[in-house]
Amino acid sequence: MKVPSPHTLSDEELLQLHRTSSDNYWLGQLLQCYTLLLLGVAMKYLKDKEQAQDAVQQIFLKVLTQLPAGEILNFKGWLYILMRNHCLQLLRHAGTVRPDHLEYVPDSIDEPDDIPWKKYSVEELNTALADLQHEQKICIVLFYLQQKSYQQIMEHTSYTFAQVKSYIQNGKRNLKAILLKKHTTGRPNE
Repeated sequence: MKVPSPHTLSDEELLQLHRTSSDNYWLGQLLQCYTLLLLGVAMKYLKDKEQAQDAVQQIFLKVLTQLPAGEILNFKGWLYILMRNHCLQLLRHAGTVRPDHLEYVPDSIDEPDDIPWKKYSVEELNTALADLQHEQKICIVLFYLQQKSYQQIMEHTSYTFAQVKSYIQNGKRNLKAILLKKHTTGRPNE
């Protein structure tokens, strides 16, 4: 069997080869394609070349050892968010997060526990939203439906960063539980 050239394969094909063969070569080839992107993101946040290079290596190691089992629909976007969140975590730990860093900080992207929004009708979503706690509902609506940043939600609601993050994470988890419960109880027994 002829081994395909990594340069001719898409991100999805390289991920699939990695998953089916458990060979980190394919994942390494995929990561190599995004080295400059990751370094650029790290430099944007960390403002230090050595710290940025260390962050890229840490992300490579994290991806190689902890790649999610579920399907990643947009590897480049997922990797970008992974690096950005890693940098923000480093900055938070150092106590140097600036307000402009908080323009958009999603809690996850393309992870298996995300809610499959397209699976539910608008009516089902509105009913489930109504069952959330008031603070969670506000933050979920502002973040997901109105696509507001954490900073904009903080300004709109007077909640702290930690509260916004908590309300979104807990609200998403509760919304998923409500939707799953209603979706499974609303079906006839199979």
